[in-house]
Amino acid sequence: MLFWIISALLTVIVAVVLLSPLLRASARATRYDEGEAAVYRDQLRELERDKAGGLISAEDADYARAEIGRRLLAIAGREKTGGEGDELALEAAAGGRSKRRRYTFSQAFILICLPVIGLAGYLEIGSPGTPDAPLAARIENPGDDVDLLVAKVEQHLAGNPGDGNGWNVLAPVYFRIGRLDDAELAYRNAIRILGPDAERMNGLGETIVVRNDGIVTDDAQMAFQAALKLEPNNPRADFYLALALEQSGRRTEALAAFQAIAAASPPTAPWMALVNQHIAANSTGVPLANAPAIAAAPPQAPAAANPAAPGNPSADDIANAQAMSEADRGEMIRGMVASLDARLKEDPNNFEGWMRLVRSYAMLKDQARAEAALKDGLKAFPADGAEGQQLIAMAKELGLDVEEVSQ
Repeated sequence: MLFWIISALLTVIVAVVLLSPLLRASARATRYDEGEAAVYRDQLRELERDKAGGLISAEDADYARAEIGRRLLAIAGREKTGGEGDELALEAAAGGRSKRRRYTFSQAFILICLPVIGLAGYLEIGSPGTPDAPLAARIENPGDDVDLLVAKVEQHLAGNPGDGNGWNVLAPVYFRIGRLDDAELAYRNAIRILGPDAERMNGLGETIVVRNDGIVTDDAQMAFQAALKLEPNNPRADFYLALALEQSGRRTEALAAFQAIAAASPPTAPWMALVNQHIAANSTGVPLANAPAIAAAPPQAPAAANPAAPGNPSADDIANAQAMSEADRGEMIRGMVASLDARLKEDPNNFEGWMRLVRSYAMLKDQARAEAALKDGLKAFPADGAEGQQLIAMAKELGLDVEEVSQ
């Protein structure tokens, strides 16, 4: 019943909004006609005074009176004849009636037809028999709706703040949907109530890193170090601690840490491509341009890197790079980038490869080729998609002319 009451009120509101211009136009026309009629009546009275004072002859007064009368008849819309000028009066009267008729039809359409059309359409495609779904009922049965699931757990925790399992479940969900402040609080509550474990400490550390735009802060390092104590074979914590060394400029130590991760990991591990990037960067002295973005994708996230992506340096490449001169090392890097470029031309459906190619050309100070690679990458992954948006965002960070390329 409440639905129908609201629908009726909305129908009335819409009708009033649609009718108001017609009503205003009709009111303006009425006021104009009344004013014009008052002028003609004043003219009739003035004519009588002039006739009484001898200023106009009786014959001229009759003609003038007839003309003024016809104009009054035209305003009133009456069909009367009175000699010369009747056709003009009738035409004006017919025009007034036509306008009023149009207003009447428009008002009738708005008041009757529109509600009938709307009701018929709703009965045809709507669901008038569907029961109300208040928030409490939807939270009780959230289905696959993540927001409702989160709201349900939040409602539970509001009454049971000491439920560590609830905080433990909610923390990674907060992280995935981007509520980083809430994620950190949830991780801290879960650790306080349930005690630390490797997964919770890694989650806390990663949340702090992402909150700080990819920088591994002291608080994050403490969390990852605690995770390593609880679980020594922990590539996720090892990765972030190695990244902290790299960010602090301790490249030799960072290289050793990343090489240790590579040595302890299976060759097919999903994080190996990402680790190899950092090994190459620290061994050749070419920094990764978007280390914060890489830090946001931890080694245990399979989507972080594709081990089959072209252009990853091999162990021989890394060993050779360490023994090379600066010039030879730079030539080797250019050769690797050129090889990646050629492979992407053969197989352009490789998003990670385009990201790496654009970044590599930019770090080699070859802006023209970087923008050309970006343009080719956007052909494979258009700018209106998620991958294309990531390419554009990275290009902006690298200082490329994104506007010209994306046109």
